[in-house]
Amino acid sequence: MSTASAPPPARPRVEPPPRPVAPGLYLVATPIGNLRDITLRALDVLGVADLVLAEDTRVTARLLNAYGLKAKLERADDHAGGRAAGLAVEAVGSGQVVALVSDAGTPLVSDPGYVVARAVIAAGLPVHPIPGPSSLLAALSVAGLPADRVLFTGFVPPKSAARRAFLEGLAAEKATLVLFETGPRLRESLRDMATMLGPRPAAVTRELTKLYETCVRGSLDELATDPTLEAPKGEIVVVIGPGEAEAASADDVDRALTEALGRLPPGEAAAEVARALGQSRKTLYRRALELKAG
Repeated sequence: MSTASAPPPARPRVEPPPRPVAPGLYLVATPIGNLRDITLRALDVLGVADLVLAEDTRVTARLLNAYGLKAKLERADDHAGGRAAGLAVEAVGSGQVVALVSDAGTPLVSDPGYVVARAVIAAGLPVHPIPGPSSLLAALSVAGLPADRVLFTGFVPPKSAARRAFLEGLAAEKATLVLFETGPRLRESLRDMATMLGPRPAAVTRELTKLYETCVRGSLDELATDPTLEAPKGEIVVVIGPGEAEAASADDVDRALTEALGRLPPGEAAAEVARALGQSRKTLYRRALELKAG
């Protein structure tokens, strides 16, 4: 007779019970590719919504059908934003639940919906986020680049001259940049990025959460010539690492110390400038004393 102990009984599946959905406008994030990325709260809201405002009602109808949900759908794209805003204010004002969704990802992030949200806020009515999928955050998480300070710029201008001017304005930013781009323009856009921003580390992500998900990493000049990035299909997010800070000149240091000494004693002035310029506090303290002595 076997003395092996029986396996422990399977633990019952426990899910948080759905909470009642109060009247209001709900900004509902939807999957950027894989439909299983929908959240339980998103399904709770979409399941009881009296009205769903959608960037494209056909796309949203497919999502609802996948989960056996039915709802009244109205268009809320760039052309129908004003009408959708009026519908939202009227519905929420009468105690209904309204969901606002884009085709994929989080509403209002380079997607329509701002006019609707602003109208409901201006009317003093409740607006709630239902967080979830975001191509911006998904790309940032897999890029392998600093994520402590990030600047999202949306879509890059389509024409090269405007694009270069746009990128020139970003060159001084000491933050990781996240940009949207289309497949047909990607090659030329990467070339302009390499020209205007230099050989910074970067990543090009495509079709995140979908079957052909890819993330190509390298310097901007390497990516600009990568044969795998020749007019790829699908949604594309480019993540670019921050530029290197230029070392402050002696004149820059003296100007910063002189300004700080007008407000602070030498020790505190040196500490403030050291933090700002990334230099030695001890060295700056000696220089602050020299400047103070005159």
